[in-house]
Amino acid sequence: MSLIEITDVRKSYGTNEVLKGINLNVEPGEVIAIIGKSGSGKSTLLRCINGLETITDGSISVAGAQLLDDEVHLKALRLKVGMIFQQFNLFPHLTAGGNVMLSQTVVKKTPKAEAEATARRMLERVGLGHRFDAYPDELSGGQQQRVAIARALAMQPTALLCDEITSALDPELVAEVLAVVRELAAEGMTLLMVTHEMKFARDVCSRVVFMHQGRVHEAGRPEDVFANPQTAELRQFLGVS
Repeated sequence: MSLIEITDVRKSYGTNEVLKGINLNVEPGEVIAIIGKSGSGKSTLLRCINGLETITDGSISVAGAQLLDDEVHLKALRLKVGMIFQQFNLFPHLTAGGNVMLSQTVVKKTPKAEAEATARRMLERVGLGHRFDAYPDELSGGQQQRVAIARALAMQPTALLCDEITSALDPELVAEVLAVVRELAAEGMTLLMVTHEMKFARDVCSRVVFMHQGRVHEAGRPEDVFANPQTAELRQFLGVS
């Protein structure tokens, strides 16, 4: 059974149809790069998988459980599927450790001592064990994004959705965040990444999905998609003739 099954998913905002019948299955341990122009529906698709947006039609299931629009099901879903955003969304009044602990104590009702131990372990995992007591404004953008990754990992998700997590960073900070994601991929974490980092997609991902105007236009192994694009739209996007 696929870990995530997306079947004929459609999403409209009024008369504007943003997703036009998306079909995509994600297997456990897969690392999938979702690429495409701005406005092609990439981020909307991730938000639908995480239940942040309600789909207009079709179905999404995660680990065999259908995504239903009620609080009980959404809470259960978000325990399985973590999401990391372009903006770090850290609470400025909490330390790095406090930010990583918060969801554990509020959502999972984890005892404080256990949440702290997990937070220290997750920050260590992203190379920030020594910054547990640092506040967000004392951290670089790359470090803040790594705290956000640690926060998502602390919830022990079965899959991580990454929505352009390097696009708000200065170029010199991108590598440190991608290094963490590369390690997660090597450890077998299931990852869906909306990304503009084509080299990373080519080197690390097991599959590349090219979205165009709300549809999956092409999909395949990176070596096939990048070396032999089948459509004019993908060739134009990649800048190849």
